[in-house]
Amino acid sequence: MSALNRTISLNKTSSFNRRSLAVASPRPNHNSTNNNRFGCVSLRFQVLVIIASVLSFFVAVGGYMYVLPSLSYALSNVQVLSSEHNNGSVRDCDVFDGRWVQVQDHPLYNATECPFVERGFDCLGNGRSDRDYLGWRWKPRSCEIPRFDVRGVLEMLRSKRVVFVGDSMTRTQWESLICMLMAGVEDKRGVYEVNQNQITKKIRFLGVRFSAFNFTIEFYRSVFLVQQGRMPRHAPKRVKSTLLLDKLDDISDQWVNSDILIFNTGHWWVPSKLFDMGCYFQVGSSLKLGMTIPAAFRIALETWASWVEREINKNRTRIFFRTFEPSHWSDLTRRICNVTQHPTLETDGRDQSLFSDTILEVVKNFNIPINVLHVTSMSAFRSDAHVGNWTENPSIQDCSHWCLPGVPDMWNEIILSQLFTESEIPFQLIESLGKFS
Repeated sequence: MSALNRTISLNKTSSFNRRSLAVASPRPNHNSTNNNRFGCVSLRFQVLVIIASVLSFFVAVGGYMYVLPSLSYALSNVQVLSSEHNNGSVRDCDVFDGRWVQVQDHPLYNATECPFVERGFDCLGNGRSDRDYLGWRWKPRSCEIPRFDVRGVLEMLRSKRVVFVGDSMTRTQWESLICMLMAGVEDKRGVYEVNQNQITKKIRFLGVRFSAFNFTIEFYRSVFLVQQGRMPRHAPKRVKSTLLLDKLDDISDQWVNSDILIFNTGHWWVPSKLFDMGCYFQVGSSLKLGMTIPAAFRIALETWASWVEREINKNRTRIFFRTFEPSHWSDLTRRICNVTQHPTLETDGRDQSLFSDTILEVVKNFNIPINVLHVTSMSAFRSDAHVGNWTENPSIQDCSHWCLPGVPDMWNEIILSQLFTESEIPFQLIESLGKFS
C-alpha cells in the first residue's frame, strides 16, 4: 500500500572559492636613503592593501548575502523545470499512478459565485472553516498534468458538444467543469441553462450553453445506464420493478452526435437501491431473481459497449468512462461520517473496486478507443474532501459526494489533458491561444 507523501523537501548546497591576495616584499636595497624612502612607501602600500582587503571582504560578504540566495533560487527553479520537462508526456504515462502533493495554488473558482453548483456541494459556503482540502494536487509518478488554462480550453471547446451521463457523482463533475470554465468568461450572462432550469437532482436533463464560444455542456441522469422497467406479469409480489439489462436507457439516443462523451455508474448498484426497493434484473422477457449485482453490472456494461460500437461515430466522439470513486463512511450503515482535515495515509482497501475491475475488463475488448478515468485509487486517499456536515441540510451527513471546488476538478483536469494531448493541437499551443485571446 502506497503512503501519501505529504511533504517534499529539496536540499541544495552552494559553495564558492575565495582567492587570497599575496603581497610580495620589496628586495632589500643597500642605499640607506633609498631604504628609508622605499621603506616608507612599502609601509604605506601595505597599509593601503590591508584597508583595501578589509573593504573587499565586506563587499564580498554583502554580495554573497544578496546575490547567492537569488542565484540559488534561480538554479532551483531551473532544476525543477528541467525535471518537469524530462518527465514523460501525459500520452505516454499512467496518470493514475501517483500521489497527492500539497500546492499553494488557489481554487480554480468560487463555488458560492458559480450559479451552477448545488448548494449542498458548496462546503465553504455552508460553513466549513478549514481550507486545507483545497491545497492538494494529483502528481503522476512519471509525467506532469498540464496546468489548467481556462482560455485555452474555452477555445478548444468552441462549437463542441460535451455530454456527461451518469448519477449524482457525474452531476458533481459536470458542475465542476462548468464553474472551471466560467472563470474565463467575461460576460457571465452568456452562460445559462438552456431550459432555464435550476440545478436539481430530479431533472433528467440539464444543459449549460457558453454562447460566446458556441458550445454546450450537458448532463443526463442515468444512474444505471440501462432501462428501468415496470413489474412483469406474474412476477412475485416482492418485485416492484426491473432493470432491463439488455436495453440501454431510453434517453440514450440523445447522447449521440456529441464530441466528448463521459460516462459513470456504480453508486446505485447496491442492495439498498435495488432489492430493498423491490427492483430485480431482467434479460429479454426472463426475470432473473437469483442474479447477483456483479453479474448484472457486467451484462449492463456489455449492453452499453454494444451500443457505443453501434451508435457512436468514433471519428467524431471521444469517449471516457470514469471508474467507481469510493466513499468514506465510518460504518456500514452510512450514518457516521468523519471528514478528516488532511488526506489519509492509507486507503484501507478503498483503492479496490469490483465495479472498476469490471469496467476495465469490458473496455479492454472494445473496438473503439475508450479512455478509462481510473480514479478509484486516487480518490481513496481523499477522506478530507467530502461534503460531511457542510450540506444544505446539516442534519444529513454526506461522505459520498465531494465538496466543490475539490476532487472532481482534478478529474476534469485529467480529462482535458488526455483529450488535448491526443488532439492535433499540442497543449502548449492551446495555452498560447488562451493567452493570445
